Amino acid sequence: MNAIIKLTVFLTLLAGCSAVAAAVANDSPYHFGFKKSRNGLPASIDEEGFKEVLSKHGAIFMADSSKKELYLTFDNGYENGYTAKILDVLKEKGVPAVFFVTGHYVQTQSELMQRMVREGHLIGNHSWSHPDMTQISDDRIVNELNRVKEQVSLLTEQKEMNLLRPPRGIFSDRSLAVSRKLGYTNVFWSIAYVDWDVKQQRGWKYAHDKVVSQLHPGAIILLHSISKDNADAMGSIIDAAKEQGYEFKRLDQRQS
Repeated sequence: MNAIIKLTVFLTLLAGCSAVAAAVANDSPYHFGFKKSRNGLPASIDEEGFKEVLSKHGAIFMADSSKKELYLTFDNGYENGYTAKILDVLKEKGVPAVFFVTGHYVQTQSELMQRMVREGHLIGNHSWSHPDMTQISDDRIVNELNRVKEQVSLLTEQKEMNLLRPPRGIFSDRSLAVSRKLGYTNVFWSIAYVDWDVKQQRGWKYAHDKVVSQLHPGAIILLHSISKDNADAMGSIIDAAKEQGYEFKRLDQRQS
């Protein structure tokens, strides 16, 4: 009888694993990309093959393109010594931001996260272990997101979390659906540049020019706080944007 029970359990587990594998195999991944803004015109995803998928699940890559508003966001996978300086500038300039954090950041940077919340910023979800969301099961997606949310709630005064940036900008119809059921809005971006390679920093003016040249109404700006260039250019980027008549708002203040 024990052998029969063990066989039944084994077959049940095997069937479950097969179902997960089939779901993952049939889950077509997309890699987020966009046409950059030029001369102040809005960025575009009209030529990408995923526009309808984003719309279907309420995901965003920019806000209202009729308003001269900007939304500053950072991805924080690990700390490289520059986030405090960025926070200093944001506080001085009165600019809010969203910091999307991973499990590693949660485990190692509680003081910085507390400061983010204390100074009026939002913490968003960047997953616990930064996996390709299209290659893991629904249950694992839920676990990845819940762990970040729960730990941020324990470590800071922020008790809710409903903004998510998929790791590496990889997503699918399934991953968007699972995260949306948890109450998340998937947030992509309409301004970005290659700033995450710490061995390829080129100076504050390079960062300044890369960001300011792409400014457009309703833009969601993606930056990485590990970049020294970004930290050094933060003040000048904000000043240049304000001189052009832009206002910085937090993502939860947007009007779609």
